[in-house]
Amino acid sequence: MKVLRLLLLFAATAASLPAADDTILAAVRAADDERVAAILAADRTRLDVIFSDELHYAHSSGKIENKAAFIETLAGRHLIYESAEYVRRHFLSAGPGTVLMEGRALFKVSRGPERSLLDLNFLAVWRLEDGRWRFLAWQSSRNPPPVTK
Repeated sequence: MKVLRLLLLFAATAASLPAADDTILAAVRAADDERVAAILAADRTRLDVIFSDELHYAHSSGKIENKAAFIETLAGRHLIYESAEYVRRHFLSAGPGTVLMEGRALFKVSRGPERSLLDLNFLAVWRLEDGRWRFLAWQSSRNPPPVTK
């Protein structure tokens, strides 16, 4: 009888895992939506809450910034994100407290008088820190412009 109870408990726990993953991924999706909104608003306070203190942000240009430097880039309006649109965004639980986000996005940015449309593939890492999903890392690469004939 004990074995049967243990098996039933194990089956119930296993059956609840996908629902738990769905809840986690929905929370990370909401956190990422907030991250994008904070970047577009260049809101220093919101960015400070969203970014992990250990942030590693590797721009598609190759420039790498930590949390303080990236917040200053955004809030100081050295780089202005005018718009952000996901072409594809996929979340994958990578283990307890870690979620990967990969996809493709289009960003309209300006740096001084120069404006660009960035078509990027990216990989990002979200980590659960003190009960809150925080943005830990970003790595992106530019897609080549479409070939015109």
